[in-house]
Amino acid sequence: MMETESIPDTALVNMANGGAFHQLFSSPDADIVLGAKDHTLFRIHSWTLKTTSGWFRSLFSMPQRSSLPNHTEVINLEEDSHTLESLLLMICGLPINPLTSYDEVDALLFAAEKYEMPGPVSLIRVLIMTPPLLDQPLRLYAAATRCGWEEEAKHASAQSLALDIYAPEHQPILRKIHTGAVLDLINLHRNRREGIRKRLDEQPFVIGSTKASCPRCRWTIDHHTWRELKYKVVMEMDARPLGDTVVDVGLIEWPEAVACWDAKCPNAECTCVLYDKVETLRLIRECIDTLPRTT
Repeated sequence: MMETESIPDTALVNMANGGAFHQLFSSPDADIVLGAKDHTLFRIHSWTLKTTSGWFRSLFSMPQRSSLPNHTEVINLEEDSHTLESLLLMICGLPINPLTSYDEVDALLFAAEKYEMPGPVSLIRVLIMTPPLLDQPLRLYAAATRCGWEEEAKHASAQSLALDIYAPEHQPILRKIHTGAVLDLINLHRNRREGIRKRLDEQPFVIGSTKASCPRCRWTIDHHTWRELKYKVVMEMDARPLGDTVVDVGLIEWPEAVACWDAKCPNAECTCVLYDKVETLRLIRECIDTLPRTT
């Protein structure tokens, strides 16, 4: 919603001297005054607004009521002073404020889209791919999918593989993402988990019945240590689909992994090692590397 009010130019000067005008937007040469919801005023040229904003271009094309002599119209906007300042800095070609949180990003994107300002939107698109915003992949994914930024959305989906998106702390942001994009993200995480689970049930990994024979002496053996390690791998991929904790730590340090690599034929005259640790690690790493990485 936008409201206008007319106040004497002398009052505007007095308000500026008292600090109501933003210091970068207080030039008396400008012909438009914008008011933030926290009462900070911004004086700006109408030409700048008309050439950078479809919303203001339409507004100024409508018949305007005649202002009283020595009175200036103030256009009151819904944005706070920080958001309005960031937006005006962008369209005026001034040094812009760094974006440090997605709360700022969301407020600024909403305002830029509302006022039909493609310039600020394109700047925000660049800025969200820089620190410190890159360490919040779900917020990045939400912004990118809402704006139709495919490359940024793919990058964010890849970064999200380090997260357990089913954890309670991520539910609020997931609820803000449109259904199709959320399903794409859930499918990516699920497909990586199911991809590794399916691969571990295929040759050359151990498959089949719970009972088997030692490859050397044909003594009856049980592959329970492998089954427990396989289950651990799948569960870890469910919580962190990136898979780095599986290949870099888990398959070396997990108790299930240690037990698997130590497993030997129970025949005292054989004691053949049942699993090739080096080859198994290589195959699992190779499998994880071939899984889909982006939506």
